Amino acid sequence: MSDVVAAAAVTHRVLNRELSWLDFNQRVLELAAEPGIPLLERAKFCAIFSTNLDEFFQVRVAALRDQVAAGIDDPTWDGRSPQQQLIELSALVPGMIERQESIFLDQLTPALAAESIHIVDWGDLAESDRATMRTYFDERIFPVLTPLAVDPGHPFPYISNLALSIAAHVADPVTAERRFVRLKVPSVFPRLISLGDGRFLPAEELIGAHLHLLFVGMVVEEWAVFRLTRNADLTLEEDEADDLLEAVELELRKRRFNRAIRLEVAGGIGDELLDLLVRELELDVRNVYRHRALLDLSCLWQLHSIDRPDLKDRAWPPTTPGRLYLAEGADRSIFSVMRDRAVLMHHPYESFSSSVEKFLDQAATDPRVQSIKMTLYRAGGDSPVIQSLISAAERGKQVAVLVELKARFDEANNVQWAKHLERAGVHVVYGMVGLKTHSKVILVVRDDGDQLRRYCHVGTGNYNSKTARLYEDLGFLSCDNEIGADVTQLFNHLTGYSRSEEYRTLLVAPRQLKNQLLDLIEHEASFGSEGRITLKCNSIADKTIVEALYAASAAGVQIDGVVRGICTMRAGVPGLSDNIRVRSILGRYLEHSRIYRF
Repeated sequence: MSDVVAAAAVTHRVLNRELSWLDFNQRVLELAAEPGIPLLERAKFCAIFSTNLDEFFQVRVAALRDQVAAGIDDPTWDGRSPQQQLIELSALVPGMIERQESIFLDQLTPALAAESIHIVDWGDLAESDRATMRTYFDERIFPVLTPLAVDPGHPFPYISNLALSIAAHVADPVTAERRFVRLKVPSVFPRLISLGDGRFLPAEELIGAHLHLLFVGMVVEEWAVFRLTRNADLTLEEDEADDLLEAVELELRKRRFNRAIRLEVAGGIGDELLDLLVRELELDVRNVYRHRALLDLSCLWQLHSIDRPDLKDRAWPPTTPGRLYLAEGADRSIFSVMRDRAVLMHHPYESFSSSVEKFLDQAATDPRVQSIKMTLYRAGGDSPVIQSLISAAERGKQVAVLVELKARFDEANNVQWAKHLERAGVHVVYGMVGLKTHSKVILVVRDDGDQLRRYCHVGTGNYNSKTARLYEDLGFLSCDNEIGADVTQLFNHLTGYSRSEEYRTLLVAPRQLKNQLLDLIEHEASFGSEGRITLKCNSIADKTIVEALYAASAAGVQIDGVVRGICTMRAGVPGLSDNIRVRSILGRYLEHSRIYRF
């Protein structure tokens, strides 16, 4: 157990959710310092730590600030008020950032240099390199820059969320007038600009070295890089919305102007520049984080794309599940394999493309298929799944898709996919009021001649080609009659207007799943020391479930948890959780499957 979690008060039965999340992100960061991991993979983990922390501030810290602003001081079930949580988080985060920068500057940077990979400053460049970079600046960067000065006719500019910016003071040598200027570093060119020989120059360094070309005849007195984080959560009044799609689009436009939460600045920023930023952005100085390394180290993902297989994990080509592979060789469809018996797939070790995507592709082109229904939570970019759905609709099949518009940070992407699908003739439903539809389910109805048969896919992973290669997940293909009947009922509930009914084979949240898990835990407790529970999941943070597990532990049940992220349950505490053990698995793939064994 790390110091982050150990900081939680031991007098409470549970750990704090936010502190537990910080502990998880600390574990991610420590992978960047692990010498047994290939170098560019370590750089990747350093980048993931940054993007994780961005999301934490945008959502969790922002929510706590909202509670404090609203005067809410009710303690969470670990005994902390929102204000107390913010105080503890503010005390811990700077140390985590310092640890990240130490790993980057003192470990990764020298190790990368030893492999002829360098992130350089403008001052490190020879004149010939500077000439090359000046040409790049003139041709690729200068035309898209927009300096914004602050004066009586130009108010302080809008600063977009997570955008890298340059703040500067510029003076007129004739009149001695001074202006504050903000310059956004656009994302239309790489953050790390390659010099072609393993050296990379940060874009802000190149722009900073050429500010005089933007302010002709002026003196650039000082400049510094900064980055703003805003509250990124959506506030939807779903019960009052006439059109959920329009409501989400409106909130996405409003979210751009949400309250500032965090200001990151270069360590050498001057006091005058910093004071102006803090004042204009209406921030408290306690929300300012100084950095001695590059701001936003998620740019290290760019290094991970370098063609250096010797510095990365050995490629793992996914295999086609055995029975599907044999069927393909015999020119048999996936439907015929499913009629023989169900198929359990383990991604990414087994290919998502040659199983789930091919299942949908065959469903789209098979003339015997009459309808396709599915849920979409995160579809990703250029999606073969979406193309199959459109192809099916164009062939006259009945296609219905529930697109969850409230999938965090994928809202805009899902809005566009929903419109794209509708234009192709797909029946699109936008989710359920008050709930997020997080299930991953496909239902294909096919006329097999002897009967209409329902072919189903149920999985733990998103229908997303990119994450399917990075996330560890399970998928299940079946044409079992009872599963098919349950999935049919589920879609009737999701797309129609009905009360949820009891299912025969599925456990559907929020009505059945939690209660059934509690019953299973209680049943296992009845066996005392002969009982055994194993849980593999993303998080354990439900009070009722945690208390039930404590009770089972007290009854003698041996409980093992494999929990990737948040875990508010305290393991191995005498008199509370003697028989509970929890470990977190982090590594090459993101552990995303959920498995509960009793």
